[in-house]
Amino acid sequence: MDCAFCRDEGGVVLWQDDAMRVVLADEHDYPGFCRVIWNRHVSEFSDLVAAERDRLMRVVYAVERAQRQVLQPVKVNLASLGNQVPHVHWHVIPRFSNDAHFPLPVWAPRQRGVSEALLSSRRAQATLLGDAVRREIAGALA
Repeated sequence: MDCAFCRDEGGVVLWQDDAMRVVLADEHDYPGFCRVIWNRHVSEFSDLVAAERDRLMRVVYAVERAQRQVLQPVKVNLASLGNQVPHVHWHVIPRFSNDAHFPLPVWAPRQRGVSEALLSSRRAQATLLGDAVRREIAGALA
């Protein structure tokens, strides 16, 4: 099977261990959009044992906390779809009332345009996520 997350990192790695990695995804309209990707190829969350599921969710929660601290979004969306890439991963998506799709999901039809100046400002903020993600994960896994 040719799996994008087995073949590639899936974004800029902010944190990783033997079990999983947190990446900053390359999503133009969504600076700060992260993925938490299980390293071993499994298709479904239920393929993991209880301890693995718990550890994965601790990391997802830590990424959400880091996004809230650094980016201060109005909402954070969590999603695990896997329809296009059947490899266990979670999307952790900071949302803003003036983003391109709000209040709809990021995969819905675009609701508005967003200026490059605003996106550039959010990208600058997102560069600070790495330290916050690592700090929050260290606390969550302690």
